[in-house]
Amino acid sequence: MLLEYFQMIDRVEAVDLKKGTLTARSVVPAKSPVFEGHFPGMPLVPGVLLIETMAQASGMLVLAATDFAAMPFLMSVDGAKMRTFVEPEAVLDIEAVLEHDGSGFAVTKAKITSGGKKVCDAQLKLRTMPFSEVPLGDIVKKRAGEVGLLEAIAAQGVVG
Repeated sequence: MLLEYFQMIDRVEAVDLKKGTLTARSVVPAKSPVFEGHFPGMPLVPGVLLIETMAQASGMLVLAATDFAAMPFLMSVDGAKMRTFVEPEAVLDIEAVLEHDGSGFAVTKAKITSGGKKVCDAQLKLRTMPFSEVPLGDIVKKRAGEVGLLEAIAAQGVVG
């Protein structure tokens, strides 16, 4: 996890396109400029970054589900619940479940756990735009390779 660069997912553990699920993992860094102000003497991951983590996992699931045809953009967060604090060096397990994909939108339910305990969960709505309309395809596919999404897709026998 590189907090200051908003690269929240370290590794995609698995993707199951038939079930519409993705699991990922991230380790909170021991030190980050984010912790200097949040909070001095009691470093905690800001809730908005936990939501971003769920959004990135959801986005990767949508990328896989659309075979990298469309870029997902976070549009809304519904029913978000922060259930505990997240400290440096925490290992986060992230899960996203695709509930709807179509008409230029995707809806997921996502959650984060750490050590088997609930950290947070929410329903996320994402706007999907064809890569022909947004010049991010190469960057997104490169990042997908770096975190193992392409490998996870290939592991289930789906060509991406």
